[in-house]
Amino acid sequence: MKSISILGSTGSIGTQTLEIIRDNPDKYSVRALTCAKNEKLLAEQIKEFRPVFAVIKSEESAGRLAEAFPETTVFSGREGLIRAAEDQGADIVVNSVVGMAGLVPTYHALKAKRTIALANKETLVAGGALIMKTAAENGVSILPVDSEHSAVFQSLQGFDRKQVRRLILTASGGPFRGKKREELKDVKAAQALKHPNWDMGAKVTIDSSTLMNKGFEVAEARWLFDMPEDKIDVVVHPESIIHSMVEYEDRAVMAQLGTPDMKIPISYALGYPQRIPNTMDPLDLTKVGRLTFEAPDMETFRCLALARQALRAGGTYCTALNAANEVMVGAFLRGSAGFLDIPEVLEKVLDAHKSGDPQDLDSILEADRQARASAEKLLSEL
Repeated sequence: MKSISILGSTGSIGTQTLEIIRDNPDKYSVRALTCAKNEKLLAEQIKEFRPVFAVIKSEESAGRLAEAFPETTVFSGREGLIRAAEDQGADIVVNSVVGMAGLVPTYHALKAKRTIALANKETLVAGGALIMKTAAENGVSILPVDSEHSAVFQSLQGFDRKQVRRLILTASGGPFRGKKREELKDVKAAQALKHPNWDMGAKVTIDSSTLMNKGFEVAEARWLFDMPEDKIDVVVHPESIIHSMVEYEDRAVMAQLGTPDMKIPISYALGYPQRIPNTMDPLDLTKVGRLTFEAPDMETFRCLALARQALRAGGTYCTALNAANEVMVGAFLRGSAGFLDIPEVLEKVLDAHKSGDPQDLDSILEADRQARASAEKLLSEL
């Protein structure tokens, strides 16, 4: 029996993690549940899973939940999130918090020697050097939950990592695959949120439409697998059946295939090194018919190129890129920025950025603050 704490339990990854736990009551129990704002859903989850701890951002919401569920200790705010991350009663901390907010609890969980099932991209994009150093110093495993990194992780099992020639991350291409820049100037958030294959939260879905999501995944892979940026390739694979591949020195390529369902990588992280039986539909290649591949269009979808640029620059450039991207995605979702404004502002933020120490938490947080301020200023001038 493993005890699981879920940071971000009301989001897409969090709710799917709870589905897996619900289907495997003999294998898992819930230690802690946290969310930012969704008090109603969190209350339903507390009622069903009876965690020891729960956390919500608002003190008022925490007070109501504490009164409704006296057997659960309820905390509020960032300090509550850190408490849940550090709790020694959890065997695995699933971090599915959206955005930069996931970095600090990951750091504290690693300091507390908690195994992390990581679904928060920004942790490694913004703080990869610090996070991997902290994990190594504390002897802690980071288990990838992103489908692409889970696929790479699975394709590495049983092989010598020193013999890896390159990693190949696959991308669906998002809802605008095949479009040119001119065709994208008037697209709205509702269009960008219609992903062809995956059911994800709004932030990740917009990032997928700009290919920033794939740029962030290149950064994640660089840190998770200690692989130079120039040995991480991206290929567009519209069917989303091959989730990523590893090429070895002898040119053999290992791939992980499956239906586009996030419960597969989640269950692998929860069960590792074992695999958990499930009731998901099996992959039927006769129905898929064919698998196709193409190069990403980095002139139209410039965010992927900007992410690679920031990763090559090192320092806190990826921190700045992530911060500016969060600002611009939020503005696009609100309708206060256009789709093509996103890469334009990001490039300007990167050009103006002065790098800090990527292995110091305060420096990372300051770089994040400055980049957000820079992006907000540029946004106001649009």
